[in-house]
Amino acid sequence: MEPEEKTVAQNRRARFEYQILETTEAGVVLKGSEVKSVRQGKVDISDCFATLKDGEVWLHNMHVAAYQNAGPFNHNPRRTRKLLLHKREIRKLIGKMRQKGLSLVPLRLYWKHGLAKVELAVAKGKRSFDKRETIKQRDQEREMRHRDAEA
Repeated sequence: MEPEEKTVAQNRRARFEYQILETTEAGVVLKGSEVKSVRQGKVDISDCFATLKDGEVWLHNMHVAAYQNAGPFNHNPRRTRKLLLHKREIRKLIGKMRQKGLSLVPLRLYWKHGLAKVELAVAKGKRSFDKRETIKQRDQEREMRHRDAEA
């Protein structure tokens, strides 16, 4: 039986800007009003990134819109949120991040069995010629699909 997953937000630009080396799943610590906003899909992770600090992983710049009915108990939309990972996973990420030029980038935010999860990628930034190559490959694949559809 396939686990129940519902994607809330995707960082489509990350797959273009970065070469994805490895992905991992992490839980996200959210406040009550944030949970309500995420359930409504009012999340933006396009400018989001993760950092390692004091043996913990933190998610920066994820925008979760304020929940209308929260009143005075609302949250800061761009606050730094903690990610939940096992110690061995964090140690593995620390080892990877010691390599120069690697970043932790969230690819998508989703619900899995009622819990908010982030697909986190260890990624290496692409150079402009790599991006041009990606565009070229995408255009070729689109052209091939178009030819197949005509035939």
